[in-house]
Amino acid sequence: MTNRPKKRSLTLNGHRTSVSLEDEFWDAFKEISDERGIALNAFAAEIDRDRGVSMGLASAIRLHVLAHYRTATRAE
Repeated sequence: MTNRPKKRSLTLNGHRTSVSLEDEFWDAFKEISDERGIALNAFAAEIDRDRGVSMGLASAIRLHVLAHYRTATRAE
């Protein structure tokens, strides 16, 4: 990864917010959302609900993406 995080807009439960994510994490986040057949904003709302107050949303998304692909690699 060589690019800097970019601000991305999301709507969580009717409220606009933004997260700063690198292109690779954003693309993986969208791929997982598509695999699950869930709208990106709904997926972000799930992650937001489960993250707790001690972690930012962007970090929670990165960790979710990492966990998803680690699990997929172990399943192979």
